[in-house]
Amino acid sequence: MLRILLADDHVLFRKGVAALLACRQDMQVVGEAGDGLEAIAVARELLPDVILMDINMPKCDGLEATRQIKREMPHVKIVILTVSEEDQDLFEAIKIGAQGYLLKDLEPYQLYDLMESISKGEAPLSGVMAARILREFTHPDPNSGKEAVIDELTPREIDILELVVEGKTNKEISSELVISENTVKIHIRNILEKLHLQNRIQAAVYAVRQGLVEES
Repeated sequence: MLRILLADDHVLFRKGVAALLACRQDMQVVGEAGDGLEAIAVARELLPDVILMDINMPKCDGLEATRQIKREMPHVKIVILTVSEEDQDLFEAIKIGAQGYLLKDLEPYQLYDLMESISKGEAPLSGVMAARILREFTHPDPNSGKEAVIDELTPREIDILELVVEGKTNKEISSELVISENTVKIHIRNILEKLHLQNRIQAAVYAVRQGLVEES
């Protein structure tokens, strides 16, 4: 059961998402918050698995709430669910550790699929936002220390990182490389540890920016 906290200042939107998730036996909305400060307080109390976090909220916006929650409860997964297509919001969300960034124009089935993906340790990201990330970081940093990083990663880890950049799920990676999904998870965990990163989105951005892999 995936325990979910909804943080959004629009009550109707929260109730609508809660109603959609109530149809699923593997997902449960355990709490709601109408602003960033309330989201922090409820997260402390309930310790949800996932928080669906809006950005534009009163008292404390979703980015600041995400920053504080990740600092106190790094194990809690936070997915930004917003109308904002601003690059600044996207990159800041990634920087502070959000596990995903979704736009509110999702179809219900897309929300279900993306919630399932985060339960598997994958990173839900709206396609248009993924394209912006890769476009922003297509030029490798000449001072990146690329060789030192490559020495840290195994050839198999580089292969998996390339597929992560392409937006492949763990299941798709396991199929393409003919290895188990569990093995994929272990490799990704090792990649994040070696690169000192928090999630798959950060790993994809890092890989392209440092020139470890080419943009797909």
